Amino acid sequence: MSSATTPPDSDPTGRRRVHSMLKLYYGLNEEGTAAEQAESLDPCDINGPHFDPEVYLNKLRKDCSLCELMDHESCMVKQIRSLDSDMQTLVYENYNKFISATDTIRKMKNDFKKMEDEMDCLSANMAAITEFSARISGTLQDQHAQITKLSGVHTLLRKLQFLFELPARLNKCLELQAYAQAVSAHRRARCVLQQYSHMPSFRGIQDDCHVIMEQLAQQLRQKFRDGGSSAKDLSECVELLLQLDEPAEELCDKFLSHAQSRLEADLQGLEFIDRGCNEFVSSLCLVIASYQELFINRPQEGELASKNIPEMANGKLHVFVDTLAARYFSLVERRIQEEKGVGDNSLLVRALDRFHRRLQAITKLLPGSAVPSHGTEIVVRAARERIKQYLSALQTFYHDSLTDVRQALAAPRLAVGGASASGELLTSLSNFILNQLKSVLASVHLFTAKDITFSNKPYFKGEFCSQGVREGLVVSFIKFICQSSRQYCESAGDRGGSTPPALLLLLSRLCLDYETSTISYILTLTDEQFLVQHHTPVTPVTALCAEAREAAQKLLNHYVKVQGLIISQMLRKSVETRDWVNTIEPRNVRAVMKRVVEDTTSIDVQVGLLYEEGVRKAHSSDSSKRTFSVYSSSRQQIRYAPSYTPSAPMDTNLLSNIHKLFSERIDIFSPVEFNKVSVLTGIIKISLKTFLECVRIRTFGRYGLQQIQVDCHYLQMYLWRFVSDENLVHFLLDEIVGSAAHRCLDPSPMEQSVIEVICERG
Repeated sequence: MSSATTPPDSDPTGRRRVHSMLKLYYGLNEEGTAAEQAESLDPCDINGPHFDPEVYLNKLRKDCSLCELMDHESCMVKQIRSLDSDMQTLVYENYNKFISATDTIRKMKNDFKKMEDEMDCLSANMAAITEFSARISGTLQDQHAQITKLSGVHTLLRKLQFLFELPARLNKCLELQAYAQAVSAHRRARCVLQQYSHMPSFRGIQDDCHVIMEQLAQQLRQKFRDGGSSAKDLSECVELLLQLDEPAEELCDKFLSHAQSRLEADLQGLEFIDRGCNEFVSSLCLVIASYQELFINRPQEGELASKNIPEMANGKLHVFVDTLAARYFSLVERRIQEEKGVGDNSLLVRALDRFHRRLQAITKLLPGSAVPSHGTEIVVRAARERIKQYLSALQTFYHDSLTDVRQALAAPRLAVGGASASGELLTSLSNFILNQLKSVLASVHLFTAKDITFSNKPYFKGEFCSQGVREGLVVSFIKFICQSSRQYCESAGDRGGSTPPALLLLLSRLCLDYETSTISYILTLTDEQFLVQHHTPVTPVTALCAEAREAAQKLLNHYVKVQGLIISQMLRKSVETRDWVNTIEPRNVRAVMKRVVEDTTSIDVQVGLLYEEGVRKAHSSDSSKRTFSVYSSSRQQIRYAPSYTPSAPMDTNLLSNIHKLFSERIDIFSPVEFNKVSVLTGIIKISLKTFLECVRIRTFGRYGLQQIQVDCHYLQMYLWRFVSDENLVHFLLDEIVGSAAHRCLDPSPMEQSVIEVICERG
């Protein structure tokens, strides 16, 4: 305090410190120059260390005018005043700080003085306490040894009293069934009795206690045989028997045997969720926890530590759990297999989720157990089986839908000619199948819902979606549609019954629609809904589309074949059942030809409802009135006349063969394109080819040939408009009439004008 109150001018060290602080405030170094700037050697620099006032004034007088000197003077005066003001402010601020520091130091001096007084008082009190304590110790020193001796005697007497009262106390606990208290009391006295067993009095107490504890152990063992104890009572019994040095392995077997009898009783009335999850799994978890607490997690002391009981007990527990779980899983799987209905899938999924969720508790209680993984396998198998059931249901639904379609096609309104319903049947069939498939996908999607515990398993994130749903359900169903549709192309004998041609046509269009759009839509919907990741090989869309197109092509070809054979059958019977040699002169077109035209027109309408028109070649202006000029011209008469002269049969055959060489070859059973013109062309080719072959094996008279001319001209009038190239019809009809002329005994063709009159009248 004396140094703090000394004036700063009287202490050189203080003056240097104040001077240094001022230099630090103004940013100057020890030489008085600014720290940030280089030293200036100019004597006229007022801020430099080498400033010379005389030189500065002389320079100003020389360089500046009177006005400039006055301005400079006023500016300098202002700067001096500003510096004085700043210096005064700095001095005031430092003065306030010095005053505050002085007050603080004075206050600290007062506080320290009070603290010194308190410490002196405390020291005096401690000295008094020490003196008083030494006085008490000296007074009680003589009695301390006697008190300690009496206390030891009192403790010994209490122990002896406890030992002498022990048999009575054990009997009382045995009567009250307070087994835990009895075991605890016996364990407290067992070491002492064993130590002093050579003394008769202690030997008698030990024998009495041994008899009583043997009775207690017998009663505890009886609880196992009775089987009516709860899990808590069993745990208490086992713990007490272990404290009585019962063999641990035998206790493990008894505990598990009793638990098994109770758990098997739960399995007898298994009702899947309620009894299986709520009772059996819960009881099993309780048994595992109790068993582990008694035999595995229990601290081993003394001789028990050397027997390695936890390892032995853990092995028995795993065998026990695996055996019971195997029986439980077999019952669960049998119960799952009883779920054959595919109407509501949510109940099964929730049941499997609860089943899987409860098994996870075993994972926490018994690490390393294979039970949870086996439970997951059951869920996986159930999901696979569910997919098979849904696939079978879809297949059954498809067959039932086709049966309904066949019945609708056989209805009178369609049989008579109401073919406009074919398009409606196709639309309804396609929509029914698609809606049913969407409904199935929605039901199967429950297996991958976010709130289902097993949906996070790798199988349900990968293989179930790609191989199960996409391949096993959707792709398999699409392939089934294609395969079952192709089976309708088999012969009637193989199928056991004929297939309506309209059904073949409808199925071909259905498969074609699947190829163009439906397959791509279904697979895209499946991939988006199930987040399918194609890590494993899957069937590409192009392969399914190719299979659907192949089925559509095969069905359409078979439809053309069936319809062509139906018309061919009429034409064949009409040729085989008539006497063409002795027939009368033709006056009308035969009814079978009218029937052929009517059936062809009906087929044209039927096909037109499902397929586009197609491309035709340009028709000639006289297509409907084309005449078979080869039979009416003089050149053709020359062609046939030599046929019946002895010298010219070879020439006639040669001319006919040359004519065929230069004509275009007609492929009767060529593949049909997906349009109406191509379908009708194929049917007409088969029909007329059959007509031609039937004519070639018959013999005709004069009027028989003329009847063939009339029939062919009638067919020409109507059939040319159905085919892609009218020349095809012209060529086949020319062949038919030519073959009839070759087989005619009197080849005298009818005049074309007469033929036209008969056909127009017919």
